[in-house]
Amino acid sequence: MHNQLIDEYIAAHISPEPQLLRDTWRHTNLHHLYPRMCSGHVQGRLLKMLTSMIRPRRVLELGAFTGYSTLCMAEALGPGCELHTVEIDDELEQELTERFAKSPAGGIITLHIGDALETVPELDGTWDMVFIDANKRNYCDYYRMILPRMNPGGYIIADNTLWDGKVAEPNASHDPQTAGIMEFNDMVASDPRVEVSIIPVRDGLTIIRVPESV
Repeated sequence: MHNQLIDEYIAAHISPEPQLLRDTWRHTNLHHLYPRMCSGHVQGRLLKMLTSMIRPRRVLELGAFTGYSTLCMAEALGPGCELHTVEIDDELEQELTERFAKSPAGGIITLHIGDALETVPELDGTWDMVFIDANKRNYCDYYRMILPRMNPGGYIIADNTLWDGKVAEPNASHDPQTAGIMEFNDMVASDPRVEVSIIPVRDGLTIIRVPESV
């Protein structure tokens, strides 16, 4: 209850949620399984601010779900920027396409349907910012795939890295998703090529900065 009250307090004292995002949040909770996968107001405003601070030209998102986080990052991008988002569930394609078309920033969003580990290697270029929010079992593979293609000074942001606190239960029996997150957390924490911090908002956001030379 304490965390819920804090979340409600934070939501009341940050920038308001745009109408399209409110509609997205409501639709997700009414019509989709596991609506908690949707970023929501508090994390969404943080994602938008982080994107504004990083000022990336090319952004990659792994795991669009219903597009909430995609729209938040797109808000902070200007003309000439690109946001590529990869979603494995082809049943979401029409919904995402229609939702992105409603956004003033929809023109910079490119939706790719498929497995990120197969789709991303086919995309050209390097990245200034990557948001990871896909299959938790594959976080380490995503990291290995993405890091060599990050621009100097770029950022990787990974969602759900506290995983309901399960990552702090070393003696518990861990399911494959929890194990994947724990392995990822250990990997990036011990990687001397990057700087790492964790923000304990919602289910945990790991911020990884790629120095000027990797």
